[in-house]
Amino acid sequence: MSNPIIELAGFDDPALDVYARLTERQLTNRAEPDKGLFIAESPLVIHRALDAGYEPVSLLMERRHIETQAASVIARCPGVPVYTSDLETLKNLTGYYLTRGVLCAMRRKPLPTVEEICAGARRIAVLESIMNTTNVGAIIRSAAALNIDAVLLTPECCDPLYRRSVRVSMGTVFQVPWTQIGETAADWPHPGMERLKELGFKTVAMALKDDSVPIDYLPLVAEEKLAIILGTEGEGLRDGTIADCDYTARIPMSHGVDSLNVAAASAVAFWQLSR
Repeated sequence: MSNPIIELAGFDDPALDVYARLTERQLTNRAEPDKGLFIAESPLVIHRALDAGYEPVSLLMERRHIETQAASVIARCPGVPVYTSDLETLKNLTGYYLTRGVLCAMRRKPLPTVEEICAGARRIAVLESIMNTTNVGAIIRSAAALNIDAVLLTPECCDPLYRRSVRVSMGTVFQVPWTQIGETAADWPHPGMERLKELGFKTVAMALKDDSVPIDYLPLVAEEKLAIILGTEGEGLRDGTIADCDYTARIPMSHGVDSLNVAAASAVAFWQLSR
């Protein structure tokens, strides 16, 4: 089935709202989750989303990419409309330069349950109230690279399918199983902690406390199933979360540096604790 190629002169077509007018929250469409959308950008990221079974709705790209770097993407999206123009026109219409010249609007899928993605998992990451889209994307990319089996996000975290998170993750948000733990903020740390313990996980809070053990503490490293809990920039983890964890761990620092950015800290913790 061929793809309709639609040359753009303006952005009046409602089908283009997804690229130019809808906010991330509007795209998510919490009121009607089955109608939620997200944007994937660059051929690499789009291919990873397609590999994960996400359904394309439309494509937006520079005209010159139709027969070149976007050709393989278009071939995998039969019948999907391709909106196109030159780069400068697209910038003027959308207000930003397109990353590598290709965007794809895709349908969201229902989130799996915590129990589904943790079945058989040995190491998981739990993100508590991390609202920075760059950090969420970078943490998930580290999780994919460093043997983390699943990622859980508390309800106050930003959505991993927000455009910047998807881009920073290089599409690994489509490769690492993830879901939300709890429906509202009131569900964390309880009963969320109880769910983790029922699934057999010991918990470690990454936090700077007087009683924190080093990240290479042998009993911690030796745990059969471990949930690594990371908090937001600045404030870190809640006191109640730390108090309820089985361990509190720190990454030893030098030169008077007290801590790392949460995304950098996640990579160190994942490497040490998932070997």
